[in-house]
Amino acid sequence: MINDNGVNDEFLSLDNTDYYQNKVFPQYPNVAVNCPRGPVTCVLPASWQQYATNEVAAFGPGFKTPRVQQASLRLERELAEGFTGEISYLFVHGVDLIRALDMNLPPPTFYSYPIYDPTGSTFQNSFYNVDSFSTWQTSYSISCPYPPCINPLQRPIPQLGAIDEFQSGASSVYHGMTVSLNKRMSRGLSFRLAYTWAHAIDDGQDALVAGQPATVQNSYAANSERGPSVTDQRSRLTVAVIDEPHLLDPGQKILAAMLNHWRISGVMTYGSGRPANADVSGDPNQDDNTSNDRLAGYGRNAFTGPDYATMDLRLGRKVKLGGHYRLDLNAEAFNLFNRDNKTYVISDNGFYNSAGQFIKYPQYAAGTYFPAYYQQPMSLLKLNSAYAPRQMQFSMRLNF
Repeated sequence: MINDNGVNDEFLSLDNTDYYQNKVFPQYPNVAVNCPRGPVTCVLPASWQQYATNEVAAFGPGFKTPRVQQASLRLERELAEGFTGEISYLFVHGVDLIRALDMNLPPPTFYSYPIYDPTGSTFQNSFYNVDSFSTWQTSYSISCPYPPCINPLQRPIPQLGAIDEFQSGASSVYHGMTVSLNKRMSRGLSFRLAYTWAHAIDDGQDALVAGQPATVQNSYAANSERGPSVTDQRSRLTVAVIDEPHLLDPGQKILAAMLNHWRISGVMTYGSGRPANADVSGDPNQDDNTSNDRLAGYGRNAFTGPDYATMDLRLGRKVKLGGHYRLDLNAEAFNLFNRDNKTYVISDNGFYNSAGQFIKYPQYAAGTYFPAYYQQPMSLLKLNSAYAPRQMQFSMRLNF
């Protein structure tokens, strides 16, 4: 954390909608700062110094190394015809996991903001409630010509920006049960079918990196982060088959050479949808962190994304060329049935795939003026991407 000690680095954020910051905002094609190349120090212009902040990252008191407690139980029974059945259970409990909180925030204030349609022109007769770290200004001033306005964030230590304290305050719990049916290789055939039900819950632990906490929305209510883990997948089904048919007796040399020595294998996988966050762009809680805001009233990972299914198939053939020479021919297909496994990708600005936008612009709703409002998205968590389509490949290898 030596580089995040509040001395070595400065962070600059300019709001072009702010009257005073707009005056010093760089205009294209003029460069913001003309810094020389190389590992040198670059000094901010004097007009920007008042908007620069220093951030600090440190370990909290009593920081501990994360620990994991694990227990498992497995029951297996042999069935007829070479089949075996198995039931297994796995429990994993993570404790003292790392979580970062911004300790340089004032106590939040409760505010309500109106909700508008995707065009921003029609009030939806409803509000979202927000715990905001910035207060409202309701009287006229030069910085607030049209009250009410949202005041700039007033941190307890104004000389610093975020003070990210890494704590051992998060935990996780995983429960998983798998039921499987297996057939060991006999007469050229093996088979496995497995179904897993699982549930993973955690507090949204952060990786141990310097910077703003990525998941904790409200440092004064960190326990509200508990919800489905990003790895949570309730159902997963896998079917795998390998078959090496010997259709003809080796005595029938010509036909046996043509129809034997094939190897067919395939894997079918189905997985239920994984959790998704109802992210909101625009920093509704005004904590200077644009990556941790969720739609009001919804917990972390409250939505579920689309499911996933694919079928992979491989066909192989061994051709003996005499002596120590052998030719291996293979044909492989991935996502054989070309299933459209849709997914979504949150865009950089969050405008198209997030659960809404928070816009700092005065709006009149329900007989009252508000300094900002929520704007609904065109499509909540819009599916705008997909996993790989059907792919096929062929290979040939000579062994000698």
